[in-house]
Amino acid sequence: MMLRVVFLLLPKSIMPPIDPTHFTQALLALLDETFNQVQGYYLDRGTSLFETLATITAAEASIPVGGKCATLAAQVKHVAFYLEVVEKSVLDPNYPKADWGEIWRTVKSVTPAEWEAIQQELRNNYESIVKLIHATPAWSGEDEISNAMAVIIHTAYHLGEIRQALCTLRP
Repeated sequence: MMLRVVFLLLPKSIMPPIDPTHFTQALLALLDETFNQVQGYYLDRGTSLFETLATITAAEASIPVGGKCATLAAQVKHVAFYLEVVEKSVLDPNYPKADWGEIWRTVKSVTPAEWEAIQQELRNNYESIVKLIHATPAWSGEDEISNAMAVIIHTAYHLGEIRQALCTLRP
């Protein structure tokens, strides 16, 4: 604890830099916990995104939790879209602005095949983000680090929304 406090008090100019490899390993570990399998960083056992989605039927994914709330299918489609936009904007800084409202307006009830396709799209986009992170040899600045961390934070937010909605859908 004392060592941590000492580092917090040091001026930025003399703080040792974070090794990019350490940052990448930590980022990948947190992404794995968020999406695939709990490792004990912040989620409870069995509550990662893919573990949670494996328990949800298309019928459950089609139910809005409240009068103005999105369906679980829309939540998952939004995360998949978010990952796609992140990847494309990293690869092309001129990538056009996304219509973030379209999914919330259009994704409602889904068939079992549509629900499976949305989950597969999410998995594919997650795997693309992991490949992109592996292909990033160095983290050149605060924007790149912030964007990488935002993938975890944004997904964790929606995972919480989904898990909370399940408490309402499954009394």
